[in-house]
Amino acid sequence: MTIDKTAIRNAATIIAVRDRLTEPKVLMGQRGAKAAFMPNKFVFPGGAVDAADFNVPLARGFHDVCAARLTENVEQDISHALGVAAIRELWEETGLVLGQKVQWQGDVPEDWLEFAQAGFSPSAHPLQFVFRAVTPPGRPRRFDARFFLVDAAEIASDLDDFSRAEDELSHLQWIALEDVRGFDLPFITEVVLAEVAHRLHDTAPPENVPFFHNNTEESMFLRLNGKGPFSGKSISADD
Repeated sequence: MTIDKTAIRNAATIIAVRDRLTEPKVLMGQRGAKAAFMPNKFVFPGGAVDAADFNVPLARGFHDVCAARLTENVEQDISHALGVAAIRELWEETGLVLGQKVQWQGDVPEDWLEFAQAGFSPSAHPLQFVFRAVTPPGRPRRFDARFFLVDAAEIASDLDDFSRAEDELSHLQWIALEDVRGFDLPFITEVVLAEVAHRLHDTAPPENVPFFHNNTEESMFLRLNGKGPFSGKSISADD
Protein backbone atom coordinates (compact mmCIF):
# COMPACT_ATOMS: atom_id res chain seq x y z
CA MET A 1 0.00 0.00 0.00
CA THR A 2 1.28 3.46 -0.94
CA ILE A 3 1.16 6.00 1.91
CA ASP A 4 0.30 9.60 1.07
CA LYS A 5 3.09 11.39 2.92
CA THR A 6 1.20 14.70 2.80
CA ALA A 7 -1.95 13.33 4.44
CA ILE A 8 -2.62 13.73 8.14
CA ARG A 9 -3.50 10.28 9.49
CA ASN A 10 -5.51 9.66 12.63
CA ALA A 11 -3.46 7.91 15.28
CA ALA A 12 -3.71 6.63 18.84
CA THR A 13 -0.98 6.58 21.46
CA ILE A 14 -1.20 4.83 24.81
CA ILE A 15 0.54 6.02 27.98
CA ALA A 16 0.64 3.22 30.52
CA VAL A 17 1.53 4.42 34.03
CA ARG A 18 2.69 2.04 36.74
CA ASP A 19 2.80 2.74 40.50
CA ARG A 20 1.32 6.16 39.78
CA LEU A 21 0.79 7.16 43.42
CA THR A 22 4.14 5.95 44.78
CA GLU A 23 6.99 5.72 42.24
CA PRO A 24 5.35 6.46 38.86
CA LYS A 25 6.81 4.86 35.75
CA VAL A 26 5.78 5.03 32.10
CA LEU A 27 6.14 2.36 29.44
CA MET A 28 8.31 3.41 26.50
CA GLY A 29 10.46 1.93 23.76
CA GLN A 30 12.95 3.16 21.18
CA ARG A 31 12.17 3.53 17.49
CA GLY A 32 14.68 2.17 15.01
CA ALA A 33 17.44 4.26 13.46
CA LYS A 34 15.93 3.74 9.98
CA ALA A 35 12.35 4.58 10.96
CA ALA A 36 10.79 7.21 8.67
CA PHE A 37 9.10 8.92 11.62
CA MET A 38 11.03 9.92 14.75
CA PRO A 39 14.06 7.62 14.29
CA ASN A 40 15.96 6.69 17.48
CA LYS A 41 13.44 8.50 19.70
CA PHE A 42 11.95 6.96 22.83
CA VAL A 43 8.17 6.96 22.45
CA PHE A 44 4.98 5.53 23.89
CA PRO A 45 3.34 2.61 22.07
CA GLY A 46 1.07 3.89 19.32
CA GLY A 47 0.41 4.26 15.64
CA ALA A 48 -2.04 5.10 12.88
CA VAL A 49 -5.66 3.99 12.83
CA ASP A 50 -6.23 1.16 10.35
CA ALA A 51 -9.42 0.65 8.35
CA ALA A 52 -9.95 -2.67 10.13
CA ASP A 53 -10.05 -0.91 13.52
CA PHE A 54 -13.55 0.37 12.74
CA ASN A 55 -14.89 -3.20 12.66
CA VAL A 56 -13.25 -4.70 15.76
CA PRO A 57 -15.79 -5.04 18.60
CA LEU A 58 -15.10 -3.48 22.00
CA ALA A 59 -16.21 -5.21 25.16
CA ARG A 60 -16.83 -1.73 26.56
CA GLY A 61 -16.51 1.73 25.06
CA PHE A 62 -15.01 4.93 26.43
CA HIS A 63 -16.15 6.69 29.57
CA ASP A 64 -18.83 9.25 28.64
CA VAL A 65 -16.54 12.23 29.34
CA CYS A 66 -13.76 10.86 27.11
CA ALA A 67 -16.25 9.96 24.40
CA ALA A 68 -17.57 13.53 24.39
CA ARG A 69 -14.11 15.11 24.16
CA LEU A 70 -13.17 12.77 21.30
CA THR A 71 -16.05 14.09 19.19
CA GLU A 72 -14.93 17.74 19.42
CA ASN A 73 -13.34 19.45 16.42
CA VAL A 74 -13.67 16.40 14.17
CA GLU A 75 -15.48 15.81 10.89
CA GLN A 76 -16.46 12.28 11.91
CA ASP A 77 -16.73 10.44 15.22
CA ILE A 78 -13.96 7.83 15.04
CA SER A 79 -13.69 7.27 18.79
CA HIS A 80 -14.41 3.54 18.47
CA ALA A 81 -11.57 3.04 15.97
CA LEU A 82 -9.21 5.17 18.10
CA GLY A 83 -9.89 2.97 21.13
CA VAL A 84 -9.29 -0.19 19.11
CA ALA A 85 -6.11 1.25 17.58
CA ALA A 86 -4.68 2.18 20.99
CA ILE A 87 -5.27 -1.31 22.36
CA ARG A 88 -4.00 -2.95 19.17
CA GLU A 89 -0.80 -0.90 19.18
CA LEU A 90 -0.17 -1.75 22.83
CA TRP A 91 -0.66 -5.43 21.98
CA GLU A 92 1.50 -5.38 18.84
CA GLU A 93 4.35 -3.26 20.17
CA THR A 94 4.57 -4.58 23.75
CA GLY A 95 2.59 -7.84 23.88
CA LEU A 96 0.49 -6.50 26.77
CA VAL A 97 -3.26 -7.13 26.94
CA LEU A 98 -5.79 -4.40 27.69
CA GLY A 99 -9.19 -6.06 27.67
CA GLN A 100 -11.94 -7.85 29.55
CA LYS A 101 -12.36 -11.57 30.09
CA VAL A 102 -15.37 -11.89 27.83
CA GLN A 103 -16.01 -13.93 24.72
CA TRP A 104 -15.14 -12.23 21.43
CA GLN A 105 -18.18 -11.11 19.45
CA GLY A 106 -18.26 -12.53 15.92
CA ASP A 107 -15.32 -13.62 13.81
CA VAL A 108 -11.86 -12.87 15.16
CA PRO A 109 -9.51 -11.00 12.77
CA GLU A 110 -6.17 -12.74 12.24
CA ASP A 111 -4.23 -9.98 14.02
CA TRP A 112 -6.34 -10.52 17.15
CA LEU A 113 -6.36 -14.33 17.26
CA GLU A 114 -3.85 -14.74 20.09
CA PHE A 115 -5.52 -11.90 22.04
CA ALA A 116 -8.90 -13.64 21.73
CA GLN A 117 -7.48 -17.12 22.39
CA ALA A 118 -6.26 -15.82 25.74
CA GLY A 119 -9.94 -15.17 26.52
CA PHE A 120 -9.98 -11.38 26.11
CA SER A 121 -11.86 -8.78 24.14
CA PRO A 122 -10.49 -5.23 23.88
CA SER A 123 -12.01 -2.65 26.24
CA ALA A 124 -11.59 1.11 25.84
CA HIS A 125 -13.22 2.03 29.14
CA PRO A 126 -9.95 2.22 31.16
CA LEU A 127 -8.46 4.63 28.60
CA GLN A 128 -8.54 8.31 29.51
CA PHE A 129 -8.25 10.83 26.68
CA VAL A 130 -5.65 13.32 27.96
CA PHE A 131 -4.02 15.01 24.95
CA ARG A 132 -4.35 15.58 21.22
CA ALA A 133 -1.62 16.77 18.86
CA VAL A 134 -1.23 17.28 15.13
CA THR A 135 2.27 16.80 13.70
CA PRO A 136 3.66 20.12 12.39
CA PRO A 137 3.98 20.64 8.61
CA GLY A 138 7.22 19.63 6.93
CA ARG A 139 7.67 16.29 8.74
CA PRO A 140 8.03 13.02 6.77
CA ARG A 141 4.79 11.76 8.33
CA ARG A 142 1.92 13.74 9.85
CA PHE A 143 -0.57 12.43 12.39
CA ASP A 144 -3.57 13.69 14.29
CA ALA A 145 -2.70 11.76 17.44
CA ARG A 146 -4.89 11.20 20.46
CA PHE A 147 -3.03 10.24 23.64
CA PHE A 148 -4.70 7.89 26.12
CA LEU A 149 -3.60 7.41 29.72
CA VAL A 150 -4.18 4.04 31.35
CA ASP A 151 -3.27 2.78 34.79
CA ALA A 152 -1.07 -0.30 34.47
CA ALA A 153 -3.32 -2.06 36.99
CA GLU A 154 -5.90 -2.26 34.17
CA ILE A 155 -3.56 -4.34 32.00
CA ALA A 156 -4.51 -8.01 32.19
CA SER A 157 -1.12 -9.57 31.41
CA ASP A 158 2.29 -9.69 33.11
CA LEU A 159 3.59 -6.11 33.04
CA ASP A 160 7.19 -7.25 32.58
CA ASP A 161 6.57 -9.85 29.86
CA PHE A 162 7.27 -8.34 26.43
CA SER A 163 7.91 -11.68 24.76
CA ARG A 164 4.90 -11.32 22.42
CA ALA A 165 5.96 -7.88 21.20
CA GLU A 166 6.75 -7.23 17.57
CA ASP A 167 10.08 -5.59 16.71
CA GLU A 168 8.94 -2.02 15.98
CA LEU A 169 10.14 -0.79 19.38
CA SER A 170 13.36 -1.88 21.09
CA HIS A 171 14.49 -1.42 24.68
CA LEU A 172 10.93 -1.67 26.01
CA GLN A 173 10.98 -0.66 29.65
CA TRP A 174 9.15 1.01 32.50
CA ILE A 175 10.96 4.33 33.02
CA ALA A 176 10.68 6.30 36.24
CA LEU A 177 8.91 9.56 35.53
CA GLU A 178 11.66 11.47 37.31
CA ASP A 179 14.26 9.95 34.94
CA VAL A 180 12.42 9.95 31.62
CA ARG A 181 13.61 13.36 30.43
CA GLY A 182 17.14 11.97 30.34
CA PHE A 183 16.10 9.91 27.30
CA ASP A 184 15.98 11.10 23.69
CA LEU A 185 12.34 12.22 23.44
CA PRO A 186 10.31 13.99 20.77
CA PHE A 187 9.22 17.50 21.73
CA ILE A 188 5.54 16.55 21.93
CA THR A 189 6.31 13.61 24.20
CA GLU A 190 7.90 15.97 26.71
CA VAL A 191 4.78 18.12 26.61
CA VAL A 192 2.50 15.12 27.11
CA LEU A 193 4.64 13.86 30.00
CA ALA A 194 4.13 17.18 31.77
CA GLU A 195 0.37 16.68 31.42
CA VAL A 196 0.65 13.13 32.74
CA ALA A 197 2.65 14.27 35.77
CA HIS A 198 -0.07 16.82 36.47
CA ARG A 199 -2.76 14.13 36.38
CA LEU A 200 -1.15 11.38 38.47
CA HIS A 201 -3.28 11.98 41.56
CA ASP A 202 -6.51 12.61 39.64
CA THR A 203 -8.03 9.35 38.47
CA ALA A 204 -11.17 10.87 36.93
CA PRO A 205 -11.27 11.42 33.16
CA PRO A 206 -10.30 15.02 32.36
CA GLU A 207 -13.06 17.41 31.33
CA ASN A 208 -10.44 19.65 29.72
CA VAL A 209 -8.08 18.15 27.13
CA PRO A 210 -5.10 20.07 25.64
CA PHE A 211 -4.97 20.16 21.85
CA PHE A 212 -1.67 21.05 20.12
CA HIS A 213 -3.03 22.29 16.80
CA ASN A 214 -0.74 22.49 13.76
CA ASN A 215 -3.15 22.70 10.85
CA THR A 216 -2.64 26.43 10.41
CA GLU A 217 0.37 28.65 9.77
CA GLU A 218 1.12 28.85 13.49
CA SER A 219 1.11 26.26 16.24
CA MET A 220 -1.62 26.73 18.81
CA PHE A 221 -2.42 25.16 22.16
CA LEU A 222 -6.20 24.87 22.33
CA ARG A 223 -8.61 23.20 24.73
CA LEU A 224 -11.26 20.55 24.13
CA ASN A 225 -13.71 21.23 26.92
CA GLY A 226 -17.26 20.98 25.61
CA LYS A 227 -17.79 24.73 25.87
CA GLY A 228 -17.86 25.75 22.25
CA PRO A 229 -15.29 27.95 20.44
CA PHE A 230 -11.64 27.26 21.09
CA SER A 231 -9.20 29.59 22.72
CA GLY A 232 -5.46 29.14 22.80
CA LYS A 233 -1.99 30.54 22.53
CA SER A 234 0.77 30.31 19.93
CA ILE A 235 3.97 28.37 20.62
CA SER A 236 7.00 27.31 18.62
CA ALA A 237 8.66 23.92 18.55
CA ASP A 238 12.04 23.08 17.13
CA ASP A 239 11.88 19.32 17.61
